Amino acid sequence: MRIFSRTISTILTITLLFSCAGCSIFEEKENATSDYAMDDENYITCMVWDRGNFPEGYSADDNALANWIRAKVKEEYGINLHFISVDRSTSDSTIKKMVDEGTAPDIIFTYSSSVFGYMTKQGKVADLTESLEKYGDNIKEYIGDIQYMGSYNDLQVAVMKRRGFKSPRHMAYIRRDWCDMLGLPVPTNKKELIDYLYAVKENNPGEVDGVIPWAMGGDVNSERFYQGFVGSYVNNLSDRDAYIYSERYMVVADGAVDGLRELNRLYNDGIISLDFTADKDNSAYVKDVTEGKAGFFVDDAMSPFTYISELKAKDSSVRVDPVLCFDLQDGGYRNVAEPDYGMYVMVPAISKNKTDAAIKYLNWLADPEIAEMVNYTPDHKNTKAGAPMAMAKDELYAMGYSGNPDDYCIVNGHFSFVDRKDGQVSTWVENCPWESQEWFNHLYDLCVEDQFTFPSTSMVLDTEVKYSVELDTALVEYAYNLICCPSVDFDNLQKDEYEHLKSLGLEEVLEERGRVFDSGAIKVKAE
Repeated sequence: MRIFSRTISTILTITLLFSCAGCSIFEEKENATSDYAMDDENYITCMVWDRGNFPEGYSADDNALANWIRAKVKEEYGINLHFISVDRSTSDSTIKKMVDEGTAPDIIFTYSSSVFGYMTKQGKVADLTESLEKYGDNIKEYIGDIQYMGSYNDLQVAVMKRRGFKSPRHMAYIRRDWCDMLGLPVPTNKKELIDYLYAVKENNPGEVDGVIPWAMGGDVNSERFYQGFVGSYVNNLSDRDAYIYSERYMVVADGAVDGLRELNRLYNDGIISLDFTADKDNSAYVKDVTEGKAGFFVDDAMSPFTYISELKAKDSSVRVDPVLCFDLQDGGYRNVAEPDYGMYVMVPAISKNKTDAAIKYLNWLADPEIAEMVNYTPDHKNTKAGAPMAMAKDELYAMGYSGNPDDYCIVNGHFSFVDRKDGQVSTWVENCPWESQEWFNHLYDLCVEDQFTFPSTSMVLDTEVKYSVELDTALVEYAYNLICCPSVDFDNLQKDEYEHLKSLGLEEVLEERGRVFDSGAIKVKAE
């Protein structure tokens, strides 16, 4: 069994009005360059994600924020800047294709180390070392010691974006009101969690139709639904093993099978969403949670804010609390956090004569004051504690902004307020009136408890470049298949599924990671 898974000129305006719907990114680039020569070193294009949430009549290159940025950069540096939209859901494959065909924007980015590795190994990105030295003062001052991740063969080939608040990758949430109804404590370990889950199944404390003790979705692009639980069965994790089995590979580390076996038991006992693997876009999962059917769920750390606000709008008595309950053998937690670095921001090799202009722009974005204006828009307000407030989507649209202005903030997401509990909590409280300050104080405390960041290195591994894209999906499918198979088939299926992973290069990746760690040739940095 396998589960598979929008410029400025009148001419351009006329062109847009008479073009077909859904113009390609290549047509958009041609239109954006109509006023300038593409080989002009002071003309640059920058990728921006298209999530389909620009207000009607606006585009990635023509909205209030894009126009503000363009005017500022033109005034300060004499650079003519335009934005090229790339669909978020297919961005990695799209930019690889564009780079291969020589049609990519002058600035591109990805979160994928595999895509970064492919670009560097193939010589498809420009050397930024000299330009960064000349024009990168803000990057050096404000972004922190993360630029090592964008180096290759002692050359700087990517500018690394610095993340903001160091949050966990994933966070578990539980129906606290259901715990109270059942007379059970809010779980702090797996045993208490499992007792609660079975009690929810047997008693349905919320009296809902189709109660689901543990709601899951079937998205194969993320391991969030199972990783924390399964990873808690991997004990005594050395630095070497943490490097070898980092991220999705944790599911094949020693002990992980025990965690998968327990999830399989829970699934077959009706604790976990039935046929969740078919829910590839997570729509059923989100519906189950927002309709109040779910007693427990795990998601990207802050994503449930939306779910909780919808639940409380329907019934203010609903209480959904964050929890740490995937305990390790020693009673602590491995609360996996995002690394300080985020995106790899690169210049394609074909645009190597534009690295100075690109770095000037990226360096401008690195200024914390500029970054705040870009991330939250120039029209944002601050909380009483001095933290910037994000505007609601309808307010953004009314002012001509994208629904995600932070997509333009591609260098510095680290603002001073994130280093202070009162600052971070204040922005949550004032943006999320559906919960109390006490609730958000508790969330903050859980976010920073027992944080763990996987060791990292800038070294590009040949096996990862070759196999990782396919393996990333296959590892999630491996977990899903084992969770939802009949219990009697678990052992045989696990062997078959592991053999499939081996055929996709799993052991070659693991072995090379081990050799790299053992060689001492690189400095593996745990943040």
